[in-house]
Amino acid sequence: MTKPLYLKALPVAVMVAMGAFHVAHAAETASATKPAAKSKPTVAEAERFLNETEAKMEKLNLDGARAQWVAQNFITEDTEALATYFGEKQLSLSGDAALAARRFNGLKLKDDYARKLKFLQLTLMLPDPKEREAYAAKQAALNAAYGKGKYCPPGKECMPLGELEKTLATSRDPAKLKEIWTGWHAQSPAYKQMYVDYVALSNKGAREMGFADTGALWRSQYDMAPDAFAAEMERIWQQVKPLYDSLHTYTRYKLRQAYGPDVVPATGPIPAHLFGNMWSQSWENIYPLLKPAANAGNYDLTKVLEERKTDAKQMTQYAERFYTSLGMRKLPETFWERSLLTKPRDREVVCHASAWTMDGKEDVRIKMCIRPTDEEFKVIHHELGHIYYDLAYNKQSFLFQGGANDGFHEAIGDTVALSITPDYLKKIGLMEPSQQAGDDVSELMQRALAKVAFLPFAYMVDKWRWDVYAGKVQPADYDKTWWQLREQYMGMSRPGPITANGFDAGAKYHVAADVPYARYFLAHMLQFQFHRALCKEAGYTGPLHRCSIYGNEKAGAKFQKMLEMGASKPWPEALKAISGEDRIDGQALVDYFAPLKTWLDEQNRQLAAADKK
Repeated sequence: MTKPLYLKALPVAVMVAMGAFHVAHAAETASATKPAAKSKPTVAEAERFLNETEAKMEKLNLDGARAQWVAQNFITEDTEALATYFGEKQLSLSGDAALAARRFNGLKLKDDYARKLKFLQLTLMLPDPKEREAYAAKQAALNAAYGKGKYCPPGKECMPLGELEKTLATSRDPAKLKEIWTGWHAQSPAYKQMYVDYVALSNKGAREMGFADTGALWRSQYDMAPDAFAAEMERIWQQVKPLYDSLHTYTRYKLRQAYGPDVVPATGPIPAHLFGNMWSQSWENIYPLLKPAANAGNYDLTKVLEERKTDAKQMTQYAERFYTSLGMRKLPETFWERSLLTKPRDREVVCHASAWTMDGKEDVRIKMCIRPTDEEFKVIHHELGHIYYDLAYNKQSFLFQGGANDGFHEAIGDTVALSITPDYLKKIGLMEPSQQAGDDVSELMQRALAKVAFLPFAYMVDKWRWDVYAGKVQPADYDKTWWQLREQYMGMSRPGPITANGFDAGAKYHVAADVPYARYFLAHMLQFQFHRALCKEAGYTGPLHRCSIYGNEKAGAKFQKMLEMGASKPWPEALKAISGEDRIDGQALVDYFAPLKTWLDEQNRQLAAADKK
C-alpha cells in the first residue's frame, strides 16, 4: 500500500524543518521575534512574544498552504518558484522566532506557554538569506523531480509511477517485474546530488539551533531525548519481529513455488521486485500466491466497486459516513468543492494521497487520484482520519493544531480502517449476506500483507536517514547502506547489482520530499492500541480482528475526546486518554494477528519438512 502523506501533522516549528506548509514573512514579525535584548526577560514578555508570533504564523499560514497546493496540482516551473518563495519566507519566520525564543529559556512559564516555547525551537535556522533560498529551492525541486519521474522503455511510451505500480501488482513474469523495478529506480540518481546538497544545508540549519544534525532534530519532537526515542523504536520492533519473521518465511516458500529456486533462494534475502510493490513495503498484491486455498472466500471488494461504477466522490462518501456514524460531524461543503479526488487529464499532479488543512479551521481538503479498489477504499478512510483530526482540534491555538505526535496523525485513519470488516461491509451494502470473505486466517493474511510486511520498511527508512544526516553514511555509500538495512530488517536484496552513483532510497517519495518516516512505524503500533481500546469501550469482547466500531457513538466520543487535544499535551497523555496506557505497546498488534501467527508457524513447519524429503 502506498502510505499517504499528511501535510500538517506536527507543531508548526517542527513542520518547518520538514518543509511542510506554513508560511510567514520575517519582516512582518520583527516586533514579535526581536524583543529587547538588554533587559532581563520576564514572564509577561515571553507570553506576549509567544502570542504575537503565533498569531502572525496563523495569519500567514494560508498563503503558504495555497502555494504548495497549487505547486502539487499544477507542476510547472512557475508553481515550483512560488513554492520556493514561500518556503524561504517560512524559514525566515521560523528561524527568527526560534532564535528569539531562546531568550526566554529558563523562565517559569505556564505549561501551555512552555510547550509552545519548546515547539518554536524544534526547527532549523539558516541565517544566510541565500542559503534559505537555496534550501527552499532544492526542496521544491526534489518534490517536482519525483513527481515528473517516468520510465521510458526503448521504443515504447514513457510510463509514470502509477502505471509501473500496476504492472508490479499484476504481472507474474519475473523478468518484466525486474525491468519495471529497475526502470523506476534508475530515475532517482538524476537528483542525488541535489539531495546531497539539501542534506548539507538542512544539517547546517539544525546545528544553528543546537542539534547535532537534522536526524537528531527529528527525534527530538517526541517528548524525549533523541537517543531515548531511537531506543524506543528498537524496543517496539523487537516486540513484533517474530511475527514478521514467520510471515517472511512463509512468503519465501510460496514465492519459490511460484517462480522456482533459480529466482527465489532457499536462504538469504529475497529479491525485492517479487513482492508486488515498488518498495516491497506492502505485499497485498501477491496475496493470490499466498492465500490459504482451502480457506479463501468468494468476495472481492475491488470487483464490487468496479461493477457498481463507484466513483471517487462515492468512495469518499463511504468513508465520511463511517466517521459520522461515530457521532462526528459531516465534512464542510468546501471540502467537496476544493478537494482533488481524480487525476486530471490535462496535466501532471502529485497523485500521492495527502490530506490538507489550509487555514486551521474549516478549509480541509484531500488530494488523491482515487480509483475504485479495495486498497484505495481503505486509503480514503485513512485520509479522512487526518481531516477529522484537523477538524477536532481546530479550536486549539495554532501551535497546538497538530497530532500528539506525528504517528498519531497517521494512526487515526488506520484505526478506522481496521474496522473495515465483513460485518461493516454488509452493514453499508457492499457485501451480500451470502458472500464469504474467507475465514479468520484468510482475512488476517490479507491484512498482515499490508500491516506486518510494512513494519521493517517503516523502521529502516529513517534509520538510514539518521545515519545520512549524522554523516555516518557518505553519498558514495548511500545504496550500500540502504541495502544492508533492507537485508537486515526486511530480508530482501536488490534485484540487480548496485550501480555507480545509485540513489535507490530517493526512488521513495518520502526520501525525495524529506518527510520523516518514523511516524508510519509508530502509527502501525498505535492504531492497534487505539483499536483495542475503542473496541473495549464499545463493549466488544470477541477476537480483536473481528471488531468494528462502526455506528458506536460511545467509542466515537472517546475517540473524539483524544482528537480534540491535538498537540496541547505530551503524547503519552493523549495515549492515556484513549487507552489508559502511556507507553506504545506492540503487543496489541501481536494479539490482533495471533491466530495467523499460529497458522504460519504450522505451515512453515510442514513446508520445511516437505523440503527435506
